[in-house]
Amino acid sequence: MDTNDKTLEKAVKPTLPSRVMSRESWKIFQIMAEFVEGFERLSQIQPSVSIFGSSRIEPDHPYYALTAEIARRLSDAGFSVISGGGPGVMEAANKGAFGGKSPSVGLNIELPHEQAANEFQDVSLSFQHFFARKVMFIKYAKAYVVMPGGFGTLDELIEALTLIQTGKSVRMPIILVHRPFWTGLVDWFKSTLVREGVISKEDLDLFTIADSPGEVVDQIFHYYEHVGFEPSEEEEEIKLNL
Repeated sequence: MDTNDKTLEKAVKPTLPSRVMSRESWKIFQIMAEFVEGFERLSQIQPSVSIFGSSRIEPDHPYYALTAEIARRLSDAGFSVISGGGPGVMEAANKGAFGGKSPSVGLNIELPHEQAANEFQDVSLSFQHFFARKVMFIKYAKAYVVMPGGFGTLDELIEALTLIQTGKSVRMPIILVHRPFWTGLVDWFKSTLVREGVISKEDLDLFTIADSPGEVVDQIFHYYEHVGFEPSEEEEEIKLNL
């Protein structure tokens, strides 16, 4: 074997044991299964609104009651309500929708801690992969309602803003609920992100703030009074390629 052959042999030498590579390859089918089941089941429940918020909120907290009332009103207005399926704000969202006219949907995630499926789900899906679950939250949503929450809530909010800002998702209402909680973050967007030029001033129009259940429902309907609920061909293509 000459020098070139030895170099080639070194370059293509596997860096992982074959057993590990085999598991990595089969993992693809598990991921595919999560997407297929999600697409098949969630495509039947439109229109829907995704609600996010902290899993650590107790049932006696004002945020819990506020979330449940928002979800109930959305459900009675004809929107399926999608939450993360766990406790706290997620449970409140499912509970409110469960008592309404439209389906209550939980996109549950398997976690070592915190997550346990709540009992208020007409449609329940379980995910091992955050990225597959996150696609389901936005793919069929007509709006995002973002309640007070921690890192997971902020992650969903920023990802939605990024997808819409970059044109990878269609425009929809993103509503931050409870002004006192969100004011500091929004002020930082203005004073730092806009001032430093890392986002445009117009990007602040990608979301609104509401304080009451009535405001949330009104903002969603006001938005679609102008653009209509039926997506255009271009929007259908964007959703398909999300």
